[in-house]
Amino acid sequence: MLQVFKKLFGGKHERDVTAIRPIVDQINQHFESYQQLSDEELKAKTAEFRTRLNDATAEVDKEIAALDDQLKEIIEGPEHEELLNKKSDLEDEKDDMIAEVLDELLPEAFAVVKDACRRLHGTTFDLMGNKVIWEMIPFDVQLIGGVVLHQGKIAEMATGEGKTLVATMPIYLNALPGRGVHLVTVNDYLAKRDSVWMGLVYEFLGLTVGCIQNSMDSFQRRKEYACDITYGTNNEFGFDYLRDNMVVDKQELVQRPHTYAIVDEVDSVLIDEARTPLIISGPVKSDDHKFNEMKPRVDALVSAQRTFVSKIVGEAEKALADGKTEEAGIQLLRASRGLPKHPRLLKLFSDGANKKLMQQTEVEYLRDQSRRMHEIDDELYYAIDEKQHQINLTEKGREVLTKATEDKDFFVIPDLGTEFSVLDNDETLTKEGIQKKKDELTLLYSERSDRIHTVTQLLRAYSLYAKDDEYVVADGRVQIVDEFTGRVLPGRRYSDGLHQAIEAKEGVKVERDMQTLATITLQNYFRLYKKLAGMTGTAETESAEFFDIYKLDVVVIPTNKPNVRDDVHDLIYKTKREKYNAVIEQIKDMRGKNRPVLVGTTSVEVSETISRMLKRQNVPHNVLNAKQHQREAEIVSNAGLPGAVTIATNMAGRGTDIKLGPGVRDAGGLHIIGTERHEARRIDRQLRGRSGRQGDPGSTQFYLSLEDDLMRLFGSERIAGIMERLGLKEGEVIQHPLITRSVERAQKKVEENNFGIRKRLLEYDNVMNQQREVIYSRRRRALLSDRIKDDIMELMEEFAASIVAKYYDDGDLDGLINDVRTQLLVDLKLSPEDFQKLGPDGVSTEVIKAAREFYKRKEESLGNEMMGQIEKMVSLQMIDEKWRDHLREMDDLKEGIHLRAYGQKDPLVEYKTEGFRMFAELVDQISSEVVSSVFKLFPAAAQAPVRGPQRPPRADQLRTTHDSAMGMGFQANREPIAGQADPARAGKPQPVHVGEKVGRNDPCPCGSGKKYKQCHGR
Repeated sequence: MLQVFKKLFGGKHERDVTAIRPIVDQINQHFESYQQLSDEELKAKTAEFRTRLNDATAEVDKEIAALDDQLKEIIEGPEHEELLNKKSDLEDEKDDMIAEVLDELLPEAFAVVKDACRRLHGTTFDLMGNKVIWEMIPFDVQLIGGVVLHQGKIAEMATGEGKTLVATMPIYLNALPGRGVHLVTVNDYLAKRDSVWMGLVYEFLGLTVGCIQNSMDSFQRRKEYACDITYGTNNEFGFDYLRDNMVVDKQELVQRPHTYAIVDEVDSVLIDEARTPLIISGPVKSDDHKFNEMKPRVDALVSAQRTFVSKIVGEAEKALADGKTEEAGIQLLRASRGLPKHPRLLKLFSDGANKKLMQQTEVEYLRDQSRRMHEIDDELYYAIDEKQHQINLTEKGREVLTKATEDKDFFVIPDLGTEFSVLDNDETLTKEGIQKKKDELTLLYSERSDRIHTVTQLLRAYSLYAKDDEYVVADGRVQIVDEFTGRVLPGRRYSDGLHQAIEAKEGVKVERDMQTLATITLQNYFRLYKKLAGMTGTAETESAEFFDIYKLDVVVIPTNKPNVRDDVHDLIYKTKREKYNAVIEQIKDMRGKNRPVLVGTTSVEVSETISRMLKRQNVPHNVLNAKQHQREAEIVSNAGLPGAVTIATNMAGRGTDIKLGPGVRDAGGLHIIGTERHEARRIDRQLRGRSGRQGDPGSTQFYLSLEDDLMRLFGSERIAGIMERLGLKEGEVIQHPLITRSVERAQKKVEENNFGIRKRLLEYDNVMNQQREVIYSRRRRALLSDRIKDDIMELMEEFAASIVAKYYDDGDLDGLINDVRTQLLVDLKLSPEDFQKLGPDGVSTEVIKAAREFYKRKEESLGNEMMGQIEKMVSLQMIDEKWRDHLREMDDLKEGIHLRAYGQKDPLVEYKTEGFRMFAELVDQISSEVVSSVFKLFPAAAQAPVRGPQRPPRADQLRTTHDSAMGMGFQANREPIAGQADPARAGKPQPVHVGEKVGRNDPCPCGSGKKYKQCHGR
């Protein structure tokens, strides 16, 4: 029925494209008329469009300007809040107006860009050191792609269809309001190249173009972001957002509001990179990791496991020979969970019948919610789940690790909830004794959790991460290799101690642990934009994830010319060795026909294996992988020459087209060889897409073996059954559409699994994201406002209520008076009779009244500007200091939260609950610290602030008492300290912090008018 509907009405993408065709006709009509204009008249269209935008929003702009004037006069109180809300509503109304006008302008604006491209045709210019001639004028399919991008959707366009040019039209249109548009690319080279290349069009039409590069300082970045259009990488945009939320002066901000962004290679950025958070970090105060200490024990454990698995593989071989099928199935399953890449085991699994037997046994033991799988795992020292990328240490393994210590409870984690409950009900202990015991238990829990975490990460490093596959070792450092592009990722480190575990495994220096200072995932960063769009050659297979996470629709754009590439069915071999030999023969055959060959691999290791085999056959070739990425653009640009052979990790070289050399088209075009299917279908499609661009001839073929990771892990029982029926023997090859379809089903299964992992990670990060939004919003308000007195007073009232609640029930009036004096420098005049008569609310009112009077006197003394400085700097410093500590605590919580699954608790629910509790404590800490510090902090020029207004000291008279990671702030000391005069500052006005040494006959800093010895010094 669905197929009939599609034939009658077309599929979704056909309907999407059909709906845009009338807009394309309008664009082309304007394009024809604009050709009669002079260059100056065409350029003047930009100013005309901007005038139309300004006219449409003129009334709203006047209202916003009037509110700004009122906000300068009314800086606090309910009326101030009401004005801010009105301004926010008007700004939303203005956004809607601008969106409506841009939709109206679209046909004309796109036509202006198209005609600018026509006028630039034949222009020679310098592009990254090369002389290039402009030869591009948008085709109709590119206009369709541009409309899709303006609509805030993802345009899937085949490789070579000119996505770089497509983006110029929606970028030009959306840059007209002057609020900044971002074009996001995957690396600095492409960002710079495209900003210069497409900059010809923008600058011809009078727009400014900027480009963010990794080496730029804040001043340069601010200048680039101020342009109408800014190119840069996803990492640079994300890190600049984080840095903007760490500055202490609004003049240091570099980014403008996030209005509109187009993400190039959107699948790479929003899918592949989604699991990697952006983190700004600093060294921890102390680094006492146990990786080097635990490595010898884990090393011995891994060796014992290898010996044991060799033994049970031998038993499986014997059982198979004796016809003991059930026993053989159990041993094969146990071996696959103990060492899945054991060479003899892989050889056994090259026989489809053995693979099928293992899978049937696995299904049997996984029934009833995995209740029997422990029977398999208990014989092992640890169990490896390659599909879930997890390691589980068994009781047998724990016993081996514990033998080296005298502590039999080396890996026993106390149940804090139960233990705390027991202590709370222990009547033999005092309050202090209970707290001491709780602290000891918490420390024990932390130490043992960390120990288990260290062992688990070392086991993961040994069992799941292979050198020259997931990472390389260069210059004595472990460097991560991007699994999709094959590029080294400089500066990236695995989180949760995994990187340190790999460093210990490889025998290089284990770097210090780092503390998170600021973090955000790319998923949550890009959700900041009011409108987001993307373009790529492969998005359709991930359309569900794009819509679910980002609310982005995918539209497949037809090619400008029909695709004539021949995608041949996969070839299946029993072993990798046979497969690689066949690949070499195919390369030699294609070279004999003068056709260029691009060999796509899934890892650095495979690319070097193919390279060594080609060298032995004296076949000239280029290798493009993580170790040669500096030559990337040069190698890719030459990959289409006659007889050229290029070996590349699948995604390397994206963004650079492979153009066919002389005679190659007639010889059959570029031939693509895939040495293995990737986990994601779109990566295979991207590799295929390197051939057959713009109607060129070409062909593609994948070579597979039963030893490939995808076939081992996700090749279903169906594939094993097909292979068994077809009777694949050593040295034989099978090419069958059933196998190809089954492999694609396996890929779909992996994609669904990976989507689940990413979604789960996002659920964890959403907890942090909600907290981040609250903290950053509070911080931004403090940073941008001249005064935040209203906020301080609101916090003070909450603070007062909490202090009263602390002392009222115990009837401790003296404790209350002393605490108010200590925390706020406020003298509370309250008799015991009034204390009892007023009740908690009445007493709170008296505290608030006294605090407001004190604050008013302080304002009169210091002046409005200085009070604004104190409020702002104290708030920023306290927010940043406490937020950093909170991030560290949340990292620690997340690190061990998975252990709660053993107690039949959902780790995510536990993380949310604990995270909420910790965040509530954070907010309370920030509030109390801000209130106390603002009340207690006095510059030296205001040592007696209550006896009449004085000339306020300058902001630079507030000195910092410590250097933090961000080099900010001043802070009132909490405890009395011995002071010592600084000769270098003699005669200069000095700040007086509470607790610093004050003469007993000096005026008290609280502003009471009394001498220090008669007031707070008594």
